[in-house]
Amino acid sequence: MTVQPPERTRPHGSDARQPSDAPRLANTRQPSAAAKARSTVHSSTRDRSRQSATDAHYGTGTQGLTNARTRIVGDRQGVSADVVILLVRIWRRITAVLRRWGAVASGVVTPLGWVILALTPIALIVGYTLGWLELVAVGFALVVLLCLAALYAVGRNAFTVTLDLPHSRVSVGDEASGRVTITNPTRRRVLGVTVEIPIGPGLAEISLPGMRGGDSVEETFQVPTYRRGVIPVGPVRTVRGDPIGVVRRELEWTGVTELFVHPRTIGIPSTSTGLIRDLEGNPTRDLSASDISFHALREYVPGDDRRHIHWKSSARAGQYMVRQFEETRRSHIVIALSLANADFATEEEFELGVSVAASLGVRAIRDAREVSVVVSERTPEFAKRKTLAVRALATLTRVRLLDELALVTYDESALGITDVARVTGEQVAGISVAFLVVGSTTGITQLRAAASAFPAGVEAVAIVCDPETVPGMRRVADLTILTVGYLEDLQQSLAKTVTG
Repeated sequence: MTVQPPERTRPHGSDARQPSDAPRLANTRQPSAAAKARSTVHSSTRDRSRQSATDAHYGTGTQGLTNARTRIVGDRQGVSADVVILLVRIWRRITAVLRRWGAVASGVVTPLGWVILALTPIALIVGYTLGWLELVAVGFALVVLLCLAALYAVGRNAFTVTLDLPHSRVSVGDEASGRVTITNPTRRRVLGVTVEIPIGPGLAEISLPGMRGGDSVEETFQVPTYRRGVIPVGPVRTVRGDPIGVVRRELEWTGVTELFVHPRTIGIPSTSTGLIRDLEGNPTRDLSASDISFHALREYVPGDDRRHIHWKSSARAGQYMVRQFEETRRSHIVIALSLANADFATEEEFELGVSVAASLGVRAIRDAREVSVVVSERTPEFAKRKTLAVRALATLTRVRLLDELALVTYDESALGITDVARVTGEQVAGISVAFLVVGSTTGITQLRAAASAFPAGVEAVAIVCDPETVPGMRRVADLTILTVGYLEDLQQSLAKTVTG
Protein backbone atom coordinates (compact mmCIF):
# COMPACT_ATOMS: atom_id res chain seq x y z
CA MET A 1 0.00 0.00 0.00
CA THR A 2 1.36 3.37 -0.99
CA VAL A 3 0.92 6.16 1.51
CA GLN A 4 0.57 9.66 0.12
CA PRO A 5 1.84 12.56 2.19
CA PRO A 6 -0.75 14.99 3.52
CA GLU A 7 -1.72 17.66 1.01
CA ARG A 8 -1.48 21.35 1.74
CA THR A 9 -3.99 23.76 0.21
CA ARG A 10 -2.54 26.65 -1.75
CA PRO A 11 -4.15 30.02 -1.00
CA HIS A 12 -6.34 31.42 -3.77
CA GLY A 13 -4.81 34.09 -5.92
CA SER A 14 -1.27 33.22 -4.92
CA ASP A 15 1.27 32.39 -7.62
CA ALA A 16 4.16 32.01 -5.20
CA ARG A 17 5.76 28.61 -5.17
CA GLN A 18 4.87 26.54 -2.13
CA PRO A 19 7.21 23.93 -0.62
CA SER A 20 6.54 20.33 -1.48
CA ASP A 21 4.15 18.30 0.65
CA ALA A 22 6.87 15.95 1.94
CA PRO A 23 8.54 17.08 5.15
CA ARG A 24 11.66 19.05 4.28
CA LEU A 25 13.79 20.20 7.18
CA ALA A 26 16.26 22.07 4.98
CA ASN A 27 13.54 24.24 3.41
CA THR A 28 12.16 25.49 6.72
CA ARG A 29 12.28 29.30 6.72
CA GLN A 30 14.09 30.90 9.63
CA PRO A 31 12.99 34.26 11.04
CA SER A 32 15.08 37.23 9.98
CA ALA A 33 17.41 39.08 12.31
CA ALA A 34 15.03 42.07 12.45
CA ALA A 35 12.14 39.79 13.38
CA LYS A 36 14.23 38.21 16.11
CA ALA A 37 15.14 41.62 17.46
CA ARG A 38 11.49 42.72 17.49
CA SER A 39 10.53 39.49 19.20
CA THR A 40 13.25 40.04 21.80
CA VAL A 41 12.06 43.58 22.51
CA HIS A 42 8.44 42.47 22.89
CA SER A 43 9.52 39.58 25.08
CA SER A 44 11.59 41.90 27.29
CA THR A 45 8.63 44.27 27.63
CA ARG A 46 6.36 41.41 28.62
CA ASP A 47 8.97 40.12 31.09
CA ARG A 48 9.27 43.55 32.71
CA SER A 49 5.53 43.93 33.05
CA ARG A 50 5.24 40.40 34.38
CA GLN A 51 8.04 41.01 36.88
CA SER A 52 6.38 44.24 38.04
CA ALA A 53 3.20 42.31 38.71
CA THR A 54 5.20 39.63 40.49
CA ASP A 55 6.95 42.24 42.60
CA ALA A 56 3.63 43.64 43.71
CA HIS A 57 2.36 40.14 44.46
CA TYR A 58 5.35 39.24 46.63
CA GLY A 59 5.48 42.54 48.45
CA THR A 60 8.88 43.61 47.26
CA GLY A 61 10.02 47.17 46.63
CA THR A 62 10.42 49.14 49.85
CA GLN A 63 8.60 46.62 52.03
CA GLY A 64 11.13 44.72 54.10
CA LEU A 65 14.01 46.84 52.80
CA THR A 66 16.68 47.57 55.40
CA ASN A 67 19.59 49.76 54.36
CA ALA A 68 21.18 53.08 55.32
CA ARG A 69 18.40 55.10 53.65
CA THR A 70 15.57 53.37 55.53
CA ARG A 71 17.45 53.75 58.83
CA ILE A 72 17.79 57.51 58.27
CA VAL A 73 14.51 58.57 56.64
CA GLY A 74 12.40 55.42 56.88
CA ASP A 75 9.87 55.02 54.05
CA ARG A 76 9.59 58.76 53.44
CA GLN A 77 10.05 59.97 49.87
CA GLY A 78 10.28 63.43 48.33
CA VAL A 79 12.75 66.29 48.10
CA SER A 80 13.32 66.67 51.84
CA ALA A 81 14.27 63.01 52.24
CA ASP A 82 16.59 63.20 49.21
CA VAL A 83 18.30 66.32 50.64
CA VAL A 84 18.91 64.58 53.96
CA ILE A 85 20.43 61.58 52.20
CA LEU A 86 22.61 63.86 50.05
CA LEU A 87 24.00 65.64 53.14
CA VAL A 88 24.74 62.31 54.81
CA ARG A 89 26.61 61.05 51.75
CA ILE A 90 28.68 64.27 51.53
CA TRP A 91 29.56 64.04 55.20
CA ARG A 92 30.66 60.42 54.79
CA ARG A 93 32.96 61.33 51.90
CA ILE A 94 34.53 64.18 53.89
CA THR A 95 35.16 61.97 56.90
CA ALA A 96 36.64 59.27 54.63
CA VAL A 97 39.13 61.77 53.16
CA LEU A 98 40.07 63.03 56.63
CA ARG A 99 40.64 59.48 57.82
CA ARG A 100 42.95 58.77 54.89
CA TRP A 101 44.98 61.93 55.56
CA GLY A 102 45.16 61.04 59.24
CA ALA A 103 46.39 57.54 58.43
CA VAL A 104 49.17 58.95 56.23
CA ALA A 105 50.24 61.46 58.89
CA SER A 106 50.13 58.90 61.71
CA GLY A 107 52.50 56.70 59.70
CA VAL A 108 55.27 59.30 60.22
CA VAL A 109 54.47 61.14 63.45
CA THR A 110 53.48 59.20 66.55
CA PRO A 111 50.85 60.45 69.03
CA LEU A 112 53.70 61.57 71.30
CA GLY A 113 55.16 63.48 68.37
CA TRP A 114 51.87 65.30 67.77
CA VAL A 115 51.78 66.33 71.44
CA ILE A 116 55.33 67.71 71.26
CA LEU A 117 54.52 69.54 67.99
CA ALA A 118 51.56 71.19 69.71
CA LEU A 119 53.45 72.09 72.92
CA THR A 120 56.53 73.57 71.21
CA PRO A 121 54.93 76.77 69.76
CA ILE A 122 52.76 77.15 72.86
CA ALA A 123 55.81 77.07 75.13
CA LEU A 124 57.73 79.59 73.02
CA ILE A 125 54.81 82.02 72.59
CA VAL A 126 53.74 81.93 76.23
CA GLY A 127 57.35 82.09 77.47
CA TYR A 128 58.23 85.18 75.40
CA THR A 129 54.89 86.85 76.16
CA LEU A 130 55.11 86.41 79.92
CA GLY A 131 58.89 86.61 80.15
CA TRP A 132 59.29 83.10 81.55
CA LEU A 133 62.80 82.07 80.57
CA GLU A 134 62.25 78.54 81.86
CA LEU A 135 59.32 78.06 79.51
CA VAL A 136 61.34 79.46 76.62
CA ALA A 137 64.11 76.97 77.43
CA VAL A 138 61.60 74.15 77.40
CA GLY A 139 60.36 75.32 74.01
CA PHE A 140 63.87 75.33 72.48
CA ALA A 141 64.58 71.94 74.06
CA LEU A 142 61.52 70.55 72.32
CA VAL A 143 62.73 72.04 69.01
CA VAL A 144 66.09 70.31 69.41
CA LEU A 145 64.31 67.06 70.27
CA LEU A 146 62.20 67.25 67.12
CA CYS A 147 65.28 67.91 64.96
CA LEU A 148 67.16 64.95 66.43
CA ALA A 149 64.13 62.70 65.97
CA ALA A 150 63.86 63.75 62.33
CA LEU A 151 67.46 62.67 61.73
CA TYR A 152 66.57 59.10 62.74
CA ALA A 153 63.99 58.98 59.96
CA VAL A 154 66.45 60.05 57.26
CA GLY A 155 68.11 57.40 55.10
CA ARG A 156 67.19 53.96 53.88
CA ASN A 157 68.40 50.54 54.97
CA ALA A 158 69.71 48.29 52.20
CA PHE A 159 67.67 45.17 52.89
CA THR A 160 66.36 42.38 50.68
CA VAL A 161 63.09 41.08 52.10
CA THR A 162 61.03 38.14 50.80
CA LEU A 163 57.65 36.88 52.04
CA ASP A 164 56.55 33.29 51.46
CA LEU A 165 53.32 31.47 52.30
CA PRO A 166 53.69 27.72 51.70
CA HIS A 167 49.92 27.32 51.21
CA SER A 168 47.65 29.88 49.60
CA ARG A 169 44.44 28.03 50.52
CA VAL A 170 43.46 26.30 53.76
CA SER A 171 40.24 25.34 55.49
CA VAL A 172 38.90 26.81 58.70
CA GLY A 173 40.96 25.57 61.63
CA ASP A 174 43.88 24.27 59.56
CA GLU A 175 47.39 25.32 60.50
CA ALA A 176 48.88 28.06 58.33
CA SER A 177 52.27 29.67 58.65
CA GLY A 178 54.42 32.14 56.77
CA ARG A 179 58.08 32.83 56.41
CA VAL A 180 59.94 36.11 56.00
CA THR A 181 63.60 36.31 55.02
CA ILE A 182 65.69 39.46 55.53
CA THR A 183 69.12 39.71 53.93
CA ASN A 184 71.80 42.38 54.14
CA PRO A 185 73.28 42.42 50.61
CA THR A 186 75.91 45.08 51.41
CA ARG A 187 79.38 44.70 52.92
CA ARG A 188 78.80 47.07 55.80
CA ARG A 189 76.93 46.43 59.01
CA VAL A 190 73.40 47.78 59.38
CA LEU A 191 71.63 48.72 62.58
CA GLY A 192 68.83 46.62 63.99
CA VAL A 193 65.27 47.42 62.98
CA THR A 194 61.75 46.27 63.75
CA VAL A 195 59.98 44.26 61.06
CA GLU A 196 56.17 44.45 60.98
CA ILE A 197 53.97 42.01 59.09
CA PRO A 198 50.26 42.94 58.87
CA ILE A 199 48.14 39.79 59.08
CA GLY A 200 44.54 40.73 58.45
CA PRO A 201 43.54 43.10 61.27
CA GLY A 202 46.48 41.93 63.39
CA LEU A 203 50.19 42.63 63.31
CA ALA A 204 53.26 40.45 63.80
CA GLU A 205 56.42 42.18 65.02
CA ILE A 206 59.95 40.83 64.70
CA SER A 207 62.90 42.64 66.31
CA LEU A 208 66.04 42.19 64.24
CA PRO A 209 69.51 42.80 65.72
CA GLY A 210 72.28 44.49 63.77
CA MET A 211 73.31 42.48 60.71
CA ARG A 212 76.77 42.18 59.20
CA GLY A 213 77.26 42.33 55.46
CA GLY A 214 75.92 39.25 53.71
CA ASP A 215 74.01 37.98 56.76
CA SER A 216 70.50 36.58 56.39
CA VAL A 217 67.77 36.05 58.98
CA GLU A 218 64.70 33.83 58.51
CA GLU A 219 61.68 34.09 60.78
CA THR A 220 58.39 32.17 60.74
CA PHE A 221 55.01 33.37 61.93
CA GLN A 222 51.55 31.85 62.34
CA VAL A 223 48.42 32.97 60.50
CA PRO A 224 45.16 32.56 62.46
CA THR A 225 42.57 30.55 60.47
CA TYR A 226 39.73 30.32 62.95
CA ARG A 227 37.49 32.45 60.71
CA ARG A 228 36.51 31.96 57.10
CA GLY A 229 37.59 34.67 54.69
CA VAL A 230 40.52 36.06 52.75
CA ILE A 231 43.40 37.16 54.97
CA PRO A 232 45.81 39.70 53.47
CA VAL A 233 49.37 39.08 54.65
CA GLY A 234 51.81 41.93 54.16
CA PRO A 235 53.26 44.13 52.97
CA VAL A 236 56.33 43.43 55.10
CA ARG A 237 57.73 46.73 56.33
CA THR A 238 60.67 47.88 58.39
CA VAL A 239 60.15 50.58 61.00
CA ARG A 240 62.80 53.08 62.03
CA GLY A 241 62.36 55.69 64.70
CA ASP A 242 64.03 57.69 67.47
CA PRO A 243 64.52 56.18 70.93
CA ILE A 244 61.88 58.44 72.48
CA GLY A 245 59.21 57.55 69.96
CA VAL A 246 58.49 60.93 68.40
CA VAL A 247 58.65 59.87 64.74
CA ARG A 248 58.71 56.60 62.85
CA ARG A 249 59.47 55.77 59.26
CA GLU A 250 57.91 52.80 57.55
CA LEU A 251 59.44 51.25 54.43
CA GLU A 252 57.49 48.57 52.55
CA TRP A 253 59.52 45.78 50.99
CA THR A 254 56.97 43.29 49.66
CA GLY A 255 53.48 43.22 48.26
CA VAL A 256 50.34 41.76 49.77
CA THR A 257 49.82 37.99 49.65
CA GLU A 258 46.29 36.66 50.14
CA LEU A 259 45.49 33.52 52.09
CA PHE A 260 42.06 32.00 51.32
CA VAL A 261 40.45 30.37 54.34
CA HIS A 262 37.79 28.10 52.87
CA PRO A 263 34.65 27.08 54.73
CA ARG A 264 34.74 23.70 56.38
CA THR A 265 33.24 20.96 54.22
CA ILE A 266 32.27 17.37 54.78
CA GLY A 267 32.63 14.56 52.27
CA ILE A 268 29.19 13.46 51.10
CA PRO A 269 29.42 10.01 49.48
CA SER A 270 27.89 9.79 46.04
CA THR A 271 25.43 7.19 47.32
CA SER A 272 24.04 9.79 49.72
CA THR A 273 22.87 11.95 46.84
CA GLY A 274 20.32 9.32 45.81
CA LEU A 275 17.56 11.90 45.66
CA ILE A 276 19.38 13.60 42.82
CA ARG A 277 20.50 10.37 41.18
CA ASP A 278 16.98 8.90 41.18
CA LEU A 279 15.54 12.01 39.52
CA GLU A 280 17.99 11.91 36.64
CA GLY A 281 16.68 9.96 33.64
CA ASN A 282 13.05 9.80 34.81
CA PRO A 283 10.49 11.11 32.33
CA THR A 284 8.60 14.33 32.96
CA ARG A 285 5.20 15.49 31.80
CA ASP A 286 6.73 17.79 29.20
CA LEU A 287 6.45 16.52 25.63
CA SER A 288 9.31 16.76 23.17
CA ALA A 289 9.94 16.02 19.51
CA SER A 290 13.12 14.09 20.28
CA ASP A 291 14.25 12.24 23.40
CA ILE A 292 14.61 8.67 24.64
CA SER A 293 11.30 8.16 26.48
CA PHE A 294 8.56 7.24 23.95
CA HIS A 295 5.12 8.69 24.70
CA ALA A 296 2.67 8.17 21.79
CA LEU A 297 2.05 8.50 18.06
CA ARG A 298 0.31 11.47 16.50
CA GLU A 299 -0.48 12.76 13.04
CA TYR A 300 2.24 14.45 11.08
CA VAL A 301 2.16 18.25 10.90
CA PRO A 302 4.35 20.39 8.63
CA GLY A 303 7.72 21.04 10.22
CA ASP A 304 8.08 17.66 11.99
CA ASP A 305 11.36 15.84 11.62
CA ARG A 306 11.00 13.05 9.02
CA ARG A 307 13.36 10.89 11.05
CA HIS A 308 10.59 10.41 13.64
CA ILE A 309 8.01 9.12 11.16
CA HIS A 310 6.82 5.65 12.16
CA TRP A 311 6.44 3.98 8.80
CA LYS A 312 4.55 0.85 9.88
CA SER A 313 1.89 2.87 11.70
CA SER A 314 1.73 5.31 8.80
CA ALA A 315 1.04 2.40 6.42
CA ARG A 316 -1.78 1.10 8.62
CA ALA A 317 -3.35 4.53 9.21
CA GLY A 318 -3.05 5.74 5.66
CA GLN A 319 -1.32 8.95 6.74
CA TYR A 320 2.00 9.96 8.20
CA MET A 321 2.35 9.23 11.92
CA VAL A 322 5.26 10.55 13.95
CA ARG A 323 6.64 9.54 17.34
CA GLN A 324 6.20 11.84 20.31
CA PHE A 325 8.50 11.66 23.37
CA GLU A 326 8.50 12.72 27.00
CA GLU A 327 11.43 14.85 28.09
CA THR A 328 13.62 12.99 30.54
CA ARG A 329 14.79 14.74 33.66
CA ARG A 330 18.46 15.70 33.73
CA SER A 331 19.73 16.71 37.13
CA HIS A 332 20.44 20.44 37.32
CA ILE A 333 21.07 21.18 40.96
CA VAL A 334 20.54 24.67 42.35
CA ILE A 335 21.97 25.59 45.75
CA ALA A 336 20.52 28.89 46.99
CA LEU A 337 22.18 30.44 50.04
CA SER A 338 20.49 33.38 51.71
CA LEU A 339 22.77 36.21 52.81
CA ALA A 340 20.05 38.09 54.69
CA ASN A 341 20.81 38.32 58.40
CA ALA A 342 17.06 38.11 58.99
CA ASP A 343 17.27 34.44 57.94
CA PHE A 344 19.90 33.59 60.57
CA ALA A 345 19.75 34.01 64.33
CA THR A 346 23.50 33.95 64.96
CA GLU A 347 26.77 34.09 63.07
CA GLU A 348 27.29 30.42 63.96
CA GLU A 349 24.16 29.52 62.01
CA PHE A 350 25.35 31.47 58.99
CA GLU A 351 28.78 29.80 59.02
CA LEU A 352 27.07 26.42 59.19
CA GLY A 353 24.92 27.41 56.22
CA VAL A 354 28.00 28.37 54.19
CA SER A 355 29.59 25.01 55.01
CA VAL A 356 26.42 23.17 53.99
CA ALA A 357 26.28 25.00 50.64
CA ALA A 358 29.99 24.35 50.08
CA SER A 359 29.66 20.63 50.84
CA LEU A 360 26.73 20.20 48.46
CA GLY A 361 28.44 22.18 45.71
CA VAL A 362 31.76 20.34 46.00
CA ARG A 363 30.01 16.95 45.87
CA ALA A 364 28.03 17.93 42.77
CA ILE A 365 31.17 19.20 41.03
CA ARG A 366 33.04 15.99 41.81
CA ASP A 367 30.13 13.96 40.42
CA ALA A 368 30.30 16.07 37.21
CA ARG A 369 26.70 17.20 37.62
CA GLU A 370 25.31 20.47 36.38
CA VAL A 371 25.13 22.73 39.42
CA SER A 372 24.39 26.39 40.06
CA VAL A 373 25.24 28.04 43.38
CA VAL A 374 23.53 31.39 43.91
CA VAL A 375 23.58 33.86 46.80
CA SER A 376 21.59 36.96 47.63
CA GLU A 377 22.47 40.27 46.08
CA ARG A 378 22.70 43.34 48.29
CA THR A 379 20.71 46.52 47.91
CA PRO A 380 22.89 49.68 47.82
CA GLU A 381 22.92 51.74 51.00
CA PHE A 382 20.89 54.66 49.71
CA ALA A 383 18.66 52.86 47.17
CA LYS A 384 14.92 53.54 47.31
CA ARG A 385 13.90 50.02 46.26
CA LYS A 386 15.23 46.54 46.75
CA THR A 387 17.63 45.11 44.19
CA LEU A 388 15.92 41.95 42.95
CA ALA A 389 18.94 39.96 41.79
CA VAL A 390 21.09 37.02 42.76
CA ARG A 391 24.79 36.43 42.24
CA ALA A 392 25.91 33.17 40.68
CA LEU A 393 29.16 31.77 42.05
CA ALA A 394 31.76 30.05 39.90
CA THR A 395 31.25 26.28 39.79
CA LEU A 396 33.82 25.32 37.16
CA THR A 397 36.09 23.79 39.80
CA ARG A 398 35.74 23.15 43.51
CA VAL A 399 38.61 25.54 44.28
CA ARG A 400 36.91 28.45 42.52
CA LEU A 401 33.63 27.73 44.30
CA LEU A 402 35.32 27.60 47.70
CA ASP A 403 37.26 30.78 46.92
CA GLU A 404 34.03 32.66 46.31
CA LEU A 405 32.28 31.14 49.31
CA ALA A 406 35.20 32.32 51.45
CA LEU A 407 34.17 35.90 50.62
CA VAL A 408 30.42 35.81 51.27
CA THR A 409 29.04 37.64 54.31
CA TYR A 410 25.52 38.16 55.51
CA ASP A 411 24.00 41.61 55.59
CA GLU A 412 20.78 43.30 56.56
CA SER A 413 20.22 44.67 53.03
CA ALA A 414 20.58 41.28 51.25
CA LEU A 415 17.56 39.58 49.71
CA GLY A 416 15.69 37.04 51.79
CA ILE A 417 15.26 33.43 50.74
CA THR A 418 11.80 34.01 49.21
CA ASP A 419 13.07 36.66 46.81
CA VAL A 420 16.20 34.62 46.10
CA ALA A 421 14.12 31.60 45.11
CA ARG A 422 11.80 33.69 42.93
CA VAL A 423 14.64 35.35 41.02
CA THR A 424 16.50 32.03 40.67
CA GLY A 425 13.41 30.26 39.36
CA GLU A 426 13.01 32.94 36.69
CA GLN A 427 16.65 33.10 35.62
CA VAL A 428 17.90 29.49 35.83
CA ALA A 429 16.40 27.02 33.36
CA GLY A 430 16.00 23.27 33.69
CA ILE A 431 16.15 23.02 37.49
CA SER A 432 15.48 19.54 38.87
CA VAL A 433 16.48 19.90 42.54
CA ALA A 434 16.71 23.15 44.52
CA PHE A 435 18.41 23.30 47.91
CA LEU A 436 17.43 26.34 50.02
CA VAL A 437 19.96 26.99 52.80
CA VAL A 438 18.65 29.16 55.65
CA GLY A 439 18.85 29.59 59.42
CA SER A 440 16.47 29.00 62.30
CA THR A 441 14.61 32.32 61.98
CA THR A 442 13.09 31.43 58.60
CA GLY A 443 9.51 30.26 59.09
CA ILE A 444 7.55 27.52 57.34
CA THR A 445 5.48 30.11 55.47
CA GLN A 446 8.59 31.69 53.97
CA LEU A 447 10.03 28.30 53.01
CA ARG A 448 6.81 27.23 51.30
CA ALA A 449 6.63 30.54 49.44
CA ALA A 450 10.23 30.06 48.32
CA ALA A 451 9.57 26.49 47.16
CA SER A 452 6.47 27.54 45.21
CA ALA A 453 8.53 30.13 43.33
CA PHE A 454 10.23 27.37 41.33
CA PRO A 455 8.58 25.85 38.25
CA ALA A 456 6.36 22.80 38.61
CA GLY A 457 8.24 19.54 38.91
CA VAL A 458 11.21 20.97 40.80
CA GLU A 459 12.05 19.07 43.97
CA ALA A 460 12.63 21.68 46.71
CA VAL A 461 14.70 20.76 49.76
CA ALA A 462 15.09 23.34 52.54
CA ILE A 463 18.09 22.89 54.82
CA VAL A 464 17.61 24.73 58.11
CA CYS A 465 20.82 25.31 60.06
CA ASP A 466 20.05 25.39 63.77
CA PRO A 467 22.70 24.20 66.26
CA GLU A 468 20.18 24.47 69.10
CA THR A 469 17.75 21.84 67.82
CA VAL A 470 17.69 18.11 67.17
CA PRO A 471 18.42 17.21 63.53
CA GLY A 472 15.58 15.67 61.59
CA MET A 473 13.48 15.59 58.44
CA ARG A 474 9.86 16.41 57.75
CA ARG A 475 7.66 16.80 54.72
CA VAL A 476 5.38 19.81 54.33
CA ALA A 477 3.28 19.49 51.17
CA ASP A 478 5.80 19.30 48.29
CA LEU A 479 8.66 20.65 50.41
CA THR A 480 11.26 18.55 52.21
CA ILE A 481 12.73 20.27 55.28
CA LEU A 482 16.03 19.02 56.70
CA THR A 483 17.27 20.39 60.03
CA VAL A 484 20.98 20.12 60.78
CA GLY A 485 22.70 21.11 64.00
CA TYR A 486 26.22 20.22 62.92
CA LEU A 487 27.83 19.72 59.56
CA GLU A 488 28.09 15.98 60.23
CA ASP A 489 24.27 15.82 60.32
CA LEU A 490 24.10 16.75 56.64
CA GLN A 491 25.13 13.32 55.37
CA GLN A 492 22.61 11.50 57.57
CA SER A 493 19.81 13.92 56.65
CA LEU A 494 20.43 13.49 52.94
CA ALA A 495 20.40 9.72 53.36
CA LYS A 496 16.93 9.94 54.94
CA THR A 497 15.56 11.67 51.84
CA VAL A 498 16.27 8.46 49.94
CA THR A 499 14.93 5.93 52.44
CA GLY A 500 12.19 8.16 53.88
